[in-house]
Amino acid sequence: MNSLIFQSTINVRESALFRPRFEFRKVHGLPWGTEFSYNSRVLNLRNPTRVLRSASLGGKRAGELRVLGCLAIDTAEKAASTLENAANLGLGFDGGSKSVIELEGKYFVRNYARSAVVFVRGQGCKLYDVEGKEYLDLTAGIAVNALGHGDPAWVKAVTEQAATLTHTSNVFHTIPQVKLAKRLVESSFADRIFFANSGTEANEAAIKFARKYQQTVRSTEGEHATEFISFTNSFHGRTMGTLALTSKEKYRTPFEPVMPGVTFVEFGNVDATKRIFNDCKIAAVFVEPVQGEGGIYSATNDFLKELRTLCNNAGALLVFDEVQCGLGRTGHLWAHQAYDVQPDIMTLAKPLAGGLPIGAVLVTEKVAAAIGPGDHGSTFAGGPLVCHAALAVLDRIQETGFLESVARKGKYLKELLTKKLGNNIHVKEIRGFGLLVGIELDVSASPLVDAALHAGVLILTAGKGNIVRLAPPLIISEEELEKAADILSKSIMLLDENTQQN
Repeated sequence: MNSLIFQSTINVRESALFRPRFEFRKVHGLPWGTEFSYNSRVLNLRNPTRVLRSASLGGKRAGELRVLGCLAIDTAEKAASTLENAANLGLGFDGGSKSVIELEGKYFVRNYARSAVVFVRGQGCKLYDVEGKEYLDLTAGIAVNALGHGDPAWVKAVTEQAATLTHTSNVFHTIPQVKLAKRLVESSFADRIFFANSGTEANEAAIKFARKYQQTVRSTEGEHATEFISFTNSFHGRTMGTLALTSKEKYRTPFEPVMPGVTFVEFGNVDATKRIFNDCKIAAVFVEPVQGEGGIYSATNDFLKELRTLCNNAGALLVFDEVQCGLGRTGHLWAHQAYDVQPDIMTLAKPLAGGLPIGAVLVTEKVAAAIGPGDHGSTFAGGPLVCHAALAVLDRIQETGFLESVARKGKYLKELLTKKLGNNIHVKEIRGFGLLVGIELDVSASPLVDAALHAGVLILTAGKGNIVRLAPPLIISEEELEKAADILSKSIMLLDENTQQN
């Protein structure tokens, strides 16, 4: 059985029974997935033969059929025969990306400022839009797709589990959930785990766990600690509790009053943190070892060690938010391992299930002892499907040499960017940890993001909008990093043109 990739455009005449002819080239190891468009109506078919059996390309509609993709079939003749017997596509959009974008504008709440691109498929570190354009993905779905797109082992795990059992709720036990819990606990500082559906849910759970812990351990000491410390440039989520821990005012102000009792301290400032401990009853300190959304700022060893000491002395909990920086992103399984400091609670999410929604809260036994039935819960969290997918992700990330390769590629990426972009007058600093890298500019990063998109490279902003955030799939090759750096070095010239125009 060979995988065959093909691309063809066919003009359909009125009442014609056409016989499409394709030029094929054999490509091994390609996944199933084909894109069809008829009169610019686009559909991505994950199982094209099943759909085509119930379709026919003959008929009385004049137009153009465009086929791009691959089929696992024996011969080119069989593909042509399959297409000949197809009928009435009945596709859902009539205008390519423009049509999709217009429909999004019509039906969606306007809470996203999306780029004007519509993706239909991905493979490895590449994404493809409705028009067939290829993009090199340096975003990984905001640090989610650690294994890139369409990883064969991940796809196998998801499809097999989907065909077996997807959901039961947490009223019952399931095997994938227990396996994942065991794997994460035994791979970390923790003794127990709670599953959630996202990073913000994981952090909400951590807030509740900290409050319940303080209420339990200090119930005989009078008023128990209820307040929290968070830091400048922090981002912990958008729900009402986590929003209170997120420093950027534009996120908080429209929804005030948020949860009270949170004090923001300058990230890295130990003396200021000590003063807050002296003045307040602190239940927990929330900190990202490497801040992502805030601008790619790494904590220092001394800072995290001092936080550990302050929490120990005050009876407060230390919470590491590793939603974005954890699970291999820094070249360590957990970002805090580079600092040799252990938290009481660690929150995870983004890359854990490779693109499916999951969150996790890892805790020590002393924290877990304070939590009883009914204190917290979730209908969907830790379902068999996402847990089985997460096990496939861990299998890959924990392969011998994988994390070392992430660290090596992260160092190489910073070297490339320093060489190719470092002399640009608008580049203030290139920093990062592993494959989480920031390029700080003295102007808005949006023109560079747009120029890179036009050139076929996907990047993100961070901080106050002047920082380019690079968080590619952890499987990205050095050749792909070189290509990305070359394109960024050309795209950044647009900033000089904008400055001259202004």
